[in-house]
Parts: sequence; C-alpha cells; structure tokens
Amino acid sequence: MIGKIIDLSKITDPRGNLTVAEQYKDIPFEIKRVYWTYDVPGGETRGGHAHKKLYQLVIATSGSFIVTLDNGKEKETHLLNHPWQGLLIEPGIWRALEDFSSGAVCLVLASDLFDIDDYIYDYDEFKKIYG
Repeated sequence: MIGKIIDLSKITDPRGNLTVAEQYKDIPFEIKRVYWTYDVPGGETRGGHAHKKLYQLVIATSGSFIVTLDNGKEKETHLLNHPWQGLLIEPGIWRALEDFSSGAVCLVLASDLFDIDDYIYDYDEFKKIYG
C-alpha cells in the first residue's frame, strides 16, 4: 500500500459533528503548514508532483475528489469523501488530485514549510530517482 487512510476522531452531535486532528497523536508528524484548495474547475487536476522530504495528510473537508498515488513502481487510487478521514502521503510519492465534486475543499496538513527545492515536478526525473 502506497498511501494510508487515517481515521480521525469524529464526535457526533445533533448540533453538528466535530473532527479533531492532533500532531503526533492522530497525525504522525509535526504540522508546520496548513493549506487548502477549493473552487477547482471541472476537469482540472491538482498536484502533479512529488516531495523529497515532506509528509502530508490530505482531507476532503467538503465534497469529494480522487487522489492517485505512484511510488515509481505501482499506482493506487483513493476516493476521499469523508471529512473524518485523511490520506497520509509520505515523501517520494507522486500524487495527482482530480475529479473534484462541486464545492469540494481539499485540506492539507504538511510536515514542513514551503520549500521549492523539495518538489519534483518532472515525472521522468521522479522515475529516475524512485522507479
């Protein structure tokens, strides 16, 4: 298995549900950056890169989307559509996010600050390193 689904705490309440994510308890890394994508136009793909050192937990906080992971040897696809679940993506994994539903929000918890040198944008370069 390339990616791992992590079930987060889900507190059910008639006033509205609550999900909690705590570093080192629910998330196996220190959270140094949080970002989210939304209003993704139909047919668009996000991601399309790998990281050398960065760990990420990807969560569909609203709506749904598909995440395809590639470790250079095999691929797997995950449908994210539950706000109490996150997909753990470790370093050295190529990822593409696509098929966003209307109103989908993709929340990402990251183990480090933004560093352009940590990104691999060229798939052929990725395959040379990890394939």
